[in-house]
Amino acid sequence: MSTLSASLDLPPVAASVPVARRLVRELLRSWGARQDHEDAALLVTELVANVVDHVGGTACLTVEATLSEDWLRLAVVDCSPARPAVQPFSPDRSRGRGMLMVEVLADRWGCEDHRDGKRVWFELRPPRL
Repeated sequence: MSTLSASLDLPPVAASVPVARRLVRELLRSWGARQDHEDAALLVTELVANVVDHVGGTACLTVEATLSEDWLRLAVVDCSPARPAVQPFSPDRSRGRGMLMVEVLADRWGCEDHRDGKRVWFELRPPRL
């Protein structure tokens, strides 16, 4: 299998969240990815929502997808150097669980510098047969 990749620039607005989710589902379906499409779409939704909620404004927002035989890597790039933090679970809070979901559902995840901002990524392995 060759490596497949795609990216999409989106405005950092609430309407971009469902667009990113739909893009990931359609892309993974068209690529025949074996990873869980719903988990991938959920985690991208959380990362894009973080940009909308915490960066917003005129910031850049790019969704990147790369599929190889061993991994699916999805990333969200923005123009803010502020890094996301995993918040401990609290039943009293109705928000702030996005990065906790990424930590629990992704096989690996991280954050790296990218120009004036950052790239937050996660990877999913295909299921074992």
